[in-house]
Amino acid sequence: HQCYAHKILSDRNDRFDTIRRENGLSGFPDPSESVYDAFVAGHAGNSISACLGYCSARDTLKEDYYVIDVVGDASLFNGENLEAATTNEKKPKKFIIILNDNGMSISKNNNALYKIMSSVTTKKTYGRFMDFFSRTIGNCFIGKGLKGFKRWIKRSINGLSVIDSLGFKYVGIFNGNKMSELVRILNNVKNSDRGVILHLKTVKGKGLADAENHAEIYHGVGENLKVNECTFSDAVGKILTEAALKDDKITAICAAMKDGTGLKPFAETFPERFYDAGIAEEYAVTFAAGQAKGGLKPVVCIYSTFLQRAYDMLLHDVALQQLHVVLAVDRCGIVGEDGETHQGMFDVGYLRQVPGLRIFSPASFAELREDLHEALYACTGPAAIRYPRGGEGSYTAAAAGTLLREGYRCTVICYGTMINAVLAAADTLQAAGYRPEILKLRTISPVDWASIEASARKTRRVFVLEETSDRECLADEIFAHLIEAGIPAVCRKRNLGRRFVPHGAPAALLAAAGLDADSITTMMQEELS
Repeated sequence: HQCYAHKILSDRNDRFDTIRRENGLSGFPDPSESVYDAFVAGHAGNSISACLGYCSARDTLKEDYYVIDVVGDASLFNGENLEAATTNEKKPKKFIIILNDNGMSISKNNNALYKIMSSVTTKKTYGRFMDFFSRTIGNCFIGKGLKGFKRWIKRSINGLSVIDSLGFKYVGIFNGNKMSELVRILNNVKNSDRGVILHLKTVKGKGLADAENHAEIYHGVGENLKVNECTFSDAVGKILTEAALKDDKITAICAAMKDGTGLKPFAETFPERFYDAGIAEEYAVTFAAGQAKGGLKPVVCIYSTFLQRAYDMLLHDVALQQLHVVLAVDRCGIVGEDGETHQGMFDVGYLRQVPGLRIFSPASFAELREDLHEALYACTGPAAIRYPRGGEGSYTAAAAGTLLREGYRCTVICYGTMINAVLAAADTLQAAGYRPEILKLRTISPVDWASIEASARKTRRVFVLEETSDRECLADEIFAHLIEAGIPAVCRKRNLGRRFVPHGAPAALLAAAGLDADSITTMMQEELS
């Protein structure tokens, strides 16, 4: 969200009212949108690596320009940024990291390294000494000659010589909301003989009282400053809190998304059993593996798009040992306005590759409750529960068998909240004289092959509808299974395709992919006529 002001100040002020809308401006930096956007930055933590790469290219090609990285205080301590910052002790010239420190990630920043960093030059001992230094000899030629001594005092009092060891010149802390001071400081540091970390203290949401007072809620807002509640997320938080009241082994873990994942009630009720890993998804999953190994029942609440970062940890640290870790995978499928970097369209493919991972896909809050209970008490190994952004639709039933509605002529297979569009289309088709058989899969791993085989043998025509990428979609496995089982059937699939899905209203994006009720009705009428 730091890029909004940047877009207004560059070449997009006249289009800013289209931000996050279909065919409008992206909510994140996007080089395909403007020459003023240098790099895609939908996920925190990649900026120092990318900037060092830019510097390397610049110096190798003997070009001359500044590389400036605006990074948040929580993002700075993401694992990838730490790897980049510590990779060697020499940092290039004309490289400035502007640390935008407002004490927040999405939730309050609790990172231990951040707490050390945020205390630099703010300790009373340092402040008193520097005030005395400035009043006495700071402005005479002796004072000007003692800058090296000043830096030594600063390092000694604050204990941050490690920043110098990493090859950076540390400058801070300054008021990042005071423009005149900021311009002066940038002019002073831009010709440094090494990379610079410029530490600025800012107020998140400055200028809007609600945002200043409720920074967590107003991290991201809808049109007209409306705050959208993610009701599946809220349901997860409520169900987990209720379960933890009866079971003191249940813990909840998130990666800087306490409010977004609905865990605020759990954190308030069980602060000793709630863990915010910061923007460090890899750590969160392996930390959960350690808890499971020690006898706890960890539930990791994490967005689909961010879980991708922890895939290796899920595979090697959790699944290889078949540890009882529950993944509550939020924002699966289309998420809408956040766009390409955030659509949860890949988890079906990568999660189904993990051996021994049971994957639930609830379509209602009632199913979610049953799935969480089964994941916690019936599973002995890893389990994932994937659910969408927002709430349930017209389908509100509890978990039942795979065969949801008997029929003939064709079999329609779906899972999750896709059932709402499928049922609406089926009602229209039934009025027109068709009666499709509907299978709703409660789990997509393992798959209820017996029900699929029985239905396919009867109808000889199978449609699979999924809110996921075409790559590694479940439909391909179903069709391959039918061939191996010797069941002849006409097979059709529809999903989000093989491209990144852009930003826009979720309903419009689903319609564009042919996954809304009207499109499904038309497709099936054409196939069955």
